[in-house]
Amino acid sequence: MGPIPVKRRYFDNAATSFPKPPGVHEAMLRFAQTLGASPGRGAYREAQEAGDLLWRCRQRIATLINSPSPDHVVFTLNTSDALNLGIRGVLEGAAPRRAPGPPRVVTTWMDHNSVLRPLNALAERGAAEPVFVPADPETGLVDPDDIRRAITPGTALVAVVHGSNVTGTVQPIGAIGRLCREAGVPLLVDAAQTLGHIPIDVESMCVDLLAFPGHKGLLGPLGTGGLAIRPGLERSLATVREGGTGSVSESDHQPRTMPDKYEPGSHNAIGLVGLSEGVAWLLERGIDAIAEHERALTRRFLDRLAGDSDDGLLPGLRLLGPRGTDDRVGVFSIVVEGLAPGRVADLLEERHAILTRAGLHCAPLAHRTFGRDPETIGAEHAGATRLSLGPFLTKNDVDAATDAITEICRDVGAATVA
Repeated sequence: MGPIPVKRRYFDNAATSFPKPPGVHEAMLRFAQTLGASPGRGAYREAQEAGDLLWRCRQRIATLINSPSPDHVVFTLNTSDALNLGIRGVLEGAAPRRAPGPPRVVTTWMDHNSVLRPLNALAERGAAEPVFVPADPETGLVDPDDIRRAITPGTALVAVVHGSNVTGTVQPIGAIGRLCREAGVPLLVDAAQTLGHIPIDVESMCVDLLAFPGHKGLLGPLGTGGLAIRPGLERSLATVREGGTGSVSESDHQPRTMPDKYEPGSHNAIGLVGLSEGVAWLLERGIDAIAEHERALTRRFLDRLAGDSDDGLLPGLRLLGPRGTDDRVGVFSIVVEGLAPGRVADLLEERHAILTRAGLHCAPLAHRTFGRDPETIGAEHAGATRLSLGPFLTKNDVDAATDAITEICRDVGAATVA
């Protein structure tokens, strides 16, 4: 007889969710086997049905985020693509400004490279002036008043990550949205770690642009995502790509109608059909119930790592970000004293079949906020080991992960004493 198979426990949902609801794969297979047509590129039944399926996906996403207009849910390649459209579209489409110099964009130290890199690329060409608002080094929270103070007459955009992909910190988007609305500055929100995990209402939160992935909390396949645009903003939001849309083909200019204005070329229809079923699964169960399930797992994760050390954790263990279930989602970055993050990830997989991600997580300023950047502690020990929750994980999975972390901390402590 061979070795007993070990259950591999997936704690990398912040990168991409796994597993997916069965309906996701079933819908994609059906599309591939029975439709296969490009939506909106023909009058025959299969092409029309494909178009209907994409419209249903827009409707479901609009329902989930309380967007008043499904045709303002624009499909993109992923969140990075959506954020580029939001940033560049606002800056290129902005009306001539009275303030001297390039337009100011306010963002935070907790934001992802999907925001930082486009802004820095634009700054190198003199097309933007990024301003980075710091975060609390214990919680990762940004003070809305700091954002308010950073907004000047020359500010064209505020871009803020909703939930950190490093610490799980959830920013007070409602408060930030209201102050941006008062200042007349559009707010772009990166919802990569929150949409599908906690409720989002773009209307009550005063969100003008919501960038999101299809493959994380929405439980769809890779290569899908979108940007929800506040109705009316499309009049000033420039396109970043142009091309065929299957509509207004007699014109050699990009259509101005939504959503065609921002969707040149053929869609990833098979992926979007799968995404639609992922969103349907969320709507059927209710986002409040899913949020409560992950909140309970988060509470259990934190409680089981509690210890009697000065910071309330197991000896030799550090947790980046909030210690409670308020102001966070189920993304945890841990540091084990004396071990490189990559080694911790290796031990979790090799000994316990716990799948995690180590490194800087494409968020260098967030890690700098917590003193985990290469310049501060060296390349080998920079970053952290990240575990992230999804709707299919259970209390038993959390217990297995926290038991594994406890064992690693104990072994490292014993080796240090010896």
